[in-house]
This record gives sequence, structure tokens and C-alpha cells, in this order.
Amino acid sequence: MGMSVTISAATDVDAEQILKLQYLCYQSEAALYGDYGIEPLTQTLDDLCAELARGCVLVARLGEEVVGSVRGSVEEDGTAVIGKLIVHPRMQRHGLGRRLLSAIEARLAQERSAKRYRLSVGHRSEGTIRLHRSLGYTPVATEPVSPRLSMVTLEKYPAPLGREAVRQEYAASA
Repeated sequence: MGMSVTISAATDVDAEQILKLQYLCYQSEAALYGDYGIEPLTQTLDDLCAELARGCVLVARLGEEVVGSVRGSVEEDGTAVIGKLIVHPRMQRHGLGRRLLSAIEARLAQERSAKRYRLSVGHRSEGTIRLHRSLGYTPVATEPVSPRLSMVTLEKYPAPLGREAVRQEYAASA
């Protein structure tokens, strides 16, 4: 895939492409649970635009095309809630989801002082859960939503500055 995919903040102009990609990406999720009424498939363009205005939304672009996206917002207690990590089916398995997740974590830490990250995944979405675990997320709760679907909540704390980095900082300022 190379370095041709760029990640940046989404703008209103991207809203329609994000929504189309969201509809495409969540079809498999809906099929997995036999529920086509899930929020990602019923979200309206107006609602997405409102989300763009208040939250932190990133897009991955390949030329003019939006091929991935992720969203996050930080609650008053410093918990960053990350959601709607989507990657175009033909771009999957190339590390783009990982790049998007790392990018939103960094942005939420820098711009909004996130103290921990939280996200929820359907219990059957094993690939997604595996991805999050490999990036340091730990399952903390499972909650039934319907007879067919339980949501697994995973959390991660930002890595503290390592001792080595702190030592180097002191050495530099001494």
C-alpha cells in the first residue's frame, strides 16, 4: 500500500464519503449479528455533520478518496471514547486501522488531555478485538445489548514517559 495514504482531520466536505464508507463497512457487522438497525447504518448525514463539529474525526485518504476514518471525544473525567474505526474492505489487512487508532490516540492526548482510552466492540468481532489487544487495550466489561449481541468494552492507559526518557530529559536540562 505504500505511504500514499495520508491521515488528517476530517472536514465537512468529507462527511458524505465518511457516511458511505461507514454504511459499507458496517454491513458485515450487521450480518454477523443479524441486525441491520445498528446505529452506524441508521446515522444520518446531519447527525454525522454535528459529530464532525463537536468531536475529533480523522480520515485516511488515498488521493481524493476517503478509505478510512475514526472518531473520538473526551469526557469530563478525561476518558477518551473512541469509535467508528472503519477501513475500506479493499484496504484492510495493511495496518491502516492500526495507524488510524494510533493517530486518534495521539490527537486526543495532545489536544484534549485524554487520561485513558475506551472503546466498545461487538463480542463476535474477533479480528477487531485482536487488533485492539495487540495495541495495548484490555477488555474490562461485557454487556448484553440484545439476545444476539454483547458489547465488549476495552480500555488502555497512555504509556507514561519511560524512565530512560525522563533521565535523558534531566540530563539535557542539567
